[in-house]
Amino acid sequence: MTSKPTILLIGGGWHFPISYSKLTQALETAGYEVHVPLHPSMNGARPPTASLAEDTAATRTYAVNLIEKGHTIAALMHSYGGQVGTNALHGLGTTSRASQGLTGGVSHLIYMTAFALPENGSMAGKVEEMGDSALMPLAFDFADDKTVVSRDPKMLIVGPGDEEEIEAYVSTFGRWNGQAMYDTIERCAWREIPVSFVVTTMDMTVPVTYQRSMIEYIRGEGVQVGVFEVETGHCPGLTGTGEVVGFVGEILGR
Repeated sequence: MTSKPTILLIGGGWHFPISYSKLTQALETAGYEVHVPLHPSMNGARPPTASLAEDTAATRTYAVNLIEKGHTIAALMHSYGGQVGTNALHGLGTTSRASQGLTGGVSHLIYMTAFALPENGSMAGKVEEMGDSALMPLAFDFADDKTVVSRDPKMLIVGPGDEEEIEAYVSTFGRWNGQAMYDTIERCAWREIPVSFVVTTMDMTVPVTYQRSMIEYIRGEGVQVGVFEVETGHCPGLTGTGEVVGFVGEILGR
């Protein structure tokens, strides 16, 4: 059995595992074992063959396999990855498993400017709730087959940072199934697993008002949420790497 939590990094739309290489390496240097599975919705198929349901199933299978090998997992979720992890990890919490006489499980959910939604919630639904539906076609370029790219990933998705580093980062991006933005989740792992939220104050993809709204909703449901802030854009794993690693260490009690 592993002696400290294993990080299951659940990525966002457009991202491949390689997109998180800087964060992954920093977490590994800090002593964590890190897993970054590829979302089926990022398989490049046109028209798409996978969306939230397939991403949920794949993430749950990956997590269960780690747990069955003796791992205790901290889920670090970025952007759309919050929707996937929220939907996929229910019933896998360490407390829930311990009550069944089982070891391991998911010890913590860390939402890194990620969608922490209620049952039947979706990314697009949150945008509509916040009154910003008209901005969707301005930010995202949807093809006829529903695949989607950002119209300006360097500015809208990443934000301020080292230009050369950002250029290399966005070069790893791929076309994503835009239907996943509209798919709704069925289960909420945050109702049963401890929650923390990394707020990005300069975010143009999931604005800070969205993030605070999600935090307050969860708190309103009687769940404690630890909040950590970093003054950067939507990809703190790239532009606030040290802060994120520090937050993870604090959250997990290292």
